Amino acid sequence: MSQNVRYVNPFHRPRALAAAAPAGKAKLTHPGKAILAGGIAGGIEICITFPTEYVKTQLQLDERASPPRYRGIGDCVTQTVRSHGVMGLYRGLSSLLYGSIPKSAVRFGVFEFLSNQMRDESGRLDSGRGLMCGLGAGVMEAVLVVCPMETIKVKFIHDQSSTNPKYRGFFHGVREIIRTQGIRGTYQGLTATVLKQGSNQAIRFFVMTSLKNWYKGDNPNKAINPVLTGTFGAIAGAASVFGNTPLDVIKTRMQGLEAHKYKNTLDCAVQIMKHEGPAAFYKGTVPRLGRVCLDVAIVFIIYEEVVKVLNKVWKTE
Repeated sequence: MSQNVRYVNPFHRPRALAAAAPAGKAKLTHPGKAILAGGIAGGIEICITFPTEYVKTQLQLDERASPPRYRGIGDCVTQTVRSHGVMGLYRGLSSLLYGSIPKSAVRFGVFEFLSNQMRDESGRLDSGRGLMCGLGAGVMEAVLVVCPMETIKVKFIHDQSSTNPKYRGFFHGVREIIRTQGIRGTYQGLTATVLKQGSNQAIRFFVMTSLKNWYKGDNPNKAINPVLTGTFGAIAGAASVFGNTPLDVIKTRMQGLEAHKYKNTLDCAVQIMKHEGPAAFYKGTVPRLGRVCLDVAIVFIIYEEVVKVLNKVWKTE
C-alpha cells in the first residue's frame, strides 16, 4: 500500500526560533534633558563622595619629604579629624560643588548631542562611537569647567594644609588667585587636564556603552534597573582609574601651589619619575578607586532616573 511520504528539511529553521526583529528604534535623549539631569546628578554625587577626594588629593600633594607627613589613608583621615574635626574632610567642598554641577551637565549634554548624531538607523550606538563621544565630552568639560575649578580646589586644599591659610572662603580665594596670577592662574595644568578628562570619559562611556549594548541585545529600548546601571557604572569607573591615574597625579601637581617648580606637563612627569620613581604615578590610587567607582555608579544611576522623570514631564521629538 502506497503512503505519501513528506520530506522534511533537516536544516529547516522553525519560525518560533527565528531571530526576533528589532524592537523599534531606540529612544534618543534630548541634550537639554541631559544637561539638567547631569547637573542634578553631579551635585548629589559630590556631596556624598567628597571626603575620599580630599584624602586622595592630600596624599598626592604629600610629596616625598623627610619624612612624609602622612603614613597612609588612615593616618591622613586621623590627622585631619584631629586637627579640624570631621568637617575638616569637607574643606574645599564649596569650590568642587560649584564645579561638579556644570561639569556633569556639560559632560552628559555633549555626550548625548554627539551620540544622537552618530547612532545607526535603529538608534544604536556602538562601542567605538561611544568612545569617541565620551572623548569629545571629556575634552569639552575639561576646557569649560574642570581645569579652572580643579585648579581652585587643589589650591584651596593645599592652602588649608599650610601653617597660615590665606584664603578666607571660596570667592575670596578666587579673587586672590586672579589678582596675583591672572586668569591664567585658574588654568594651570590645562594640557594634563584635557588628557585626563578626555581619556577618563572615553574609557567610561566606552565601557558603559559596551555593557549596555550587551545587556539590551536586539532590543535597544530594553529597560535597565538602577542596580544594574550602578554596577555597570562602577565597572566603568574602575577601568578609568587604572587607565589614567598617572595623568591624574600629574594634573594635581600642576595645579598645586608648588606648580611653579615645573616648566610644563612633560617636565612635571619627568621630575616625578626622576625623583620619586614610577610608583609615585599611582599615589592615591586606592582612595581614588573607591571614590571613582562610587562616583560613577551614583552619577549614572541618578542621571538615568532623572531622565526617566523628565521624559514624562518634558515631551520632545
